[in-house]
Amino acid sequence: MPDTTFTLSDLMTLLTEKSGLPPSSHTTDPDARFCDIGLDSLAFLNLQTELQDRFGTEMPDDSPDRYTLGEIVDTVNAAQSSAGMA
Repeated sequence: MPDTTFTLSDLMTLLTEKSGLPPSSHTTDPDARFCDIGLDSLAFLNLQTELQDRFGTEMPDDSPDRYTLGEIVDTVNAAQSSAGMA
């Protein structure tokens, strides 16, 4: 299995696919939060489900204000690393 890293760009693509984030709202700022790109808690819940299904990643706090986009990316990558080591 190839070593793939989940990136902020991947997150933006996922949010466009699953939450309807317009490409014009994509950001490269890892410190941005959901509200900074115009998404709400429902979009975050959709993302939580998708991350669990695709990557086995859990975001334990249901509040989108809790995480920066960079923290979400780091959480996915950490889960992928742990899964690869198991």
